[in-house]
Amino acid sequence: MGEKDVTKSEEEWRLTLTPEQYQVLREHGTEPRGTSPLGREKRDGMFRCAGCGQPLFSSETKFESGTGWPSFWAPLEHAVETKTDRSFGMTRTEIHCSRCGGHLGHLFPDGPPPTGHRYCMNGVALDFDPKEKA
Repeated sequence: MGEKDVTKSEEEWRLTLTPEQYQVLREHGTEPRGTSPLGREKRDGMFRCAGCGQPLFSSETKFESGTGWPSFWAPLEHAVETKTDRSFGMTRTEIHCSRCGGHLGHLFPDGPPPTGHRYCMNGVALDFDPKEKA
């Protein structure tokens, strides 16, 4: 992953994030399955990085995966970066915010068309901004 637009010391991250957000975004943790209300979010809007506010996913790409985590079939262009994760005796593709480097979740090849991808995100790593009705 390249140089980040948002850089903070670990102490600064601890002061701006909740303990749960810090554990996921900065320590590559995973929130418990089914605990995020964003998994059930159905409104139109934008999902942003909880660490830096960068827009990551449109509600138009969200789908119900049945996994217990918010899932999307595509991120916004240039919003995320990937890294190989070899923890827990398996190889997975880890997803990070391209702006602050925060860990968001993982990418799996079992999503719906048109991409066939499932961006399985930790809801605690995201903020949601509902689209205002005209």
